[in-house]
Amino acid sequence: MARITSEDDFLALLDSHFPRTGQGIVLPRGDDAAIIACPAQLCVTTDLFVEDVHFRRRYFTPGQIGAKALAVNVSDVAAMGAIPAGFVLGLVCPDDADRDYWDALLAGMAALAIRHNVPLVGGDLSKGEKIAVSVTVWGAPGPSGRLLTRATGAAGDVLVAVGHLGLARVGLAVLEKDGSAAAADWPAAVAAHLAPVPRLEAGLALAALPGVTSCMDVSDGLARDLPRLLPPGCGADLFFPPAALHPEVTAHAAGHGRPPEKVAFFGGEDYALLATVAPAALPALRAALPEASPIGRVTTKPGFTLNGAPINERGFDHFG
Repeated sequence: MARITSEDDFLALLDSHFPRTGQGIVLPRGDDAAIIACPAQLCVTTDLFVEDVHFRRRYFTPGQIGAKALAVNVSDVAAMGAIPAGFVLGLVCPDDADRDYWDALLAGMAALAIRHNVPLVGGDLSKGEKIAVSVTVWGAPGPSGRLLTRATGAAGDVLVAVGHLGLARVGLAVLEKDGSAAAADWPAAVAAHLAPVPRLEAGLALAALPGVTSCMDVSDGLARDLPRLLPPGCGADLFFPPAALHPEVTAHAAGHGRPPEKVAFFGGEDYALLATVAPAALPALRAALPEASPIGRVTTKPGFTLNGAPINERGFDHFG
């Protein structure tokens, strides 16, 4: 087992994957703090990615861990309609992850960072019992100059999803049951859980449409996240047309005697974008984002209905 012998050894490994220079970096990592040139507005987000809480090594490859830890943060920036501009990285390193393991993890993260032109600006390292990855990403407004927020929609707005709700939760279920072998029968669901794709282009398109009134990414499942999107005192009538339900969600639900709409409603780790859109703007949205699916409407009455029936269950909560 090739061990990392010192902090300097680990920093050299980081340097082999992440360039020190990048747009907006005045002083790169290596000093007490980096110096970055900031636009007038920045959106900033951070997420933890912790072994046996957010991932398991038995079915995540090291590269998938690195890529997903960054991707879930970039997804938050996408939901704001922004362009990621840089990130900092914190790592907790157990003894049973050797140099080759970290090399592969950082390679997966670096591939995503390069794809989206997101420089690594700094971070911290620590020893610990399990792998933990903390990523903080910041982003700047795109060409529209607008940052999307939550809770700024209105009753009567259409709820629109970009991405398949419930697919990643199906992936988690089959991975927990069958491990990596699940990919043979559930390729899209497994990919959705292991390798989510930040929807940056969709976020920029939404920000460019004046009729889009609010937006977020769905990470804890629609049941948990929808109340965070809606304006105070509002609810939603939800429906899921066939185009909004991935065939693997429908198939898995049928095999477990569940309505596929409920799988989509509870979901989790979808990293789909969920927006509210003024009805008059719906044709323009369809033209800009043909993959977007209307899934409901904001109502003046609190609470949710799903296909006309009240639904009161709440979704995932780390502390629930």
